[in-house]
Amino acid sequence: MTSQYSELTDAQWGSISEFFEWKRKRTMPIRSVVNAIVYLLRTGCQWRNLPPHFPKWWAVYYYFDKWNKDGTMDQVNLALNQRDRKRENRAALPSQVCIDSQRVKLAPMIFEHRGTDAHKRINGRKRQLVVDIGGRIFEVEVHAAHLHDGSEGKRLLPRISAYSERLEKMLADQSYQGSFAVETEKIGLIFECASKPESVKGFVPIAQRWVVERTLAGTNFFRRIVKDYEHTLRSAKYWLIWANISIILNRIT
Repeated sequence: MTSQYSELTDAQWGSISEFFEWKRKRTMPIRSVVNAIVYLLRTGCQWRNLPPHFPKWWAVYYYFDKWNKDGTMDQVNLALNQRDRKRENRAALPSQVCIDSQRVKLAPMIFEHRGTDAHKRINGRKRQLVVDIGGRIFEVEVHAAHLHDGSEGKRLLPRISAYSERLEKMLADQSYQGSFAVETEKIGLIFECASKPESVKGFVPIAQRWVVERTLAGTNFFRRIVKDYEHTLRSAKYWLIWANISIILNRIT
């Protein structure tokens, strides 16, 4: 992971360019649009304060929203995750995934999908991430912070089971016991709960589950997602996908 923003290298752009219609005649290069989105992600810059050497902010936002809606970013994310797994001599798709949640504060004057988590005392939203054994993000669900992990996490199950015939096991903590565990087993997956002992305080690495904690910690490298600034849950979700893509690109190139 690099500590500062840098434009995509030729190798990095070559890894993802096939997913964008960049060869078509346009008034602005698509590569510059992608660089602008990565800049926003890394620095936390506001859309209207995008530096002038990038394309106009409204044009960048148009493509950001378009690629999120039409599934382009899901394709890019899945392809890069598969490539990175193959680089480590693993199968393209995982047989085991881990799910966990993260609470984040929501920016002022945003009232959509806001809630207060009484346990963590955070007024904002909750992110649920599904990662493989290497910490790569495969799926994300974002919702108000007061909603329960298990009940909202069930929305992820159809998406997870659809893309991997190899998938056999789901690892989670105690907050996912109950209805989530039942639904997990209904779709043919083994549900395994692993949590630290109640007598132990602070972070304790748990075998095979600590990778999701590492992934959550990795979001601190991207100022755009340290706090939630998004009016829509879709944008909040795909900034996390962009963060995963940025990490994988740095890793494989």
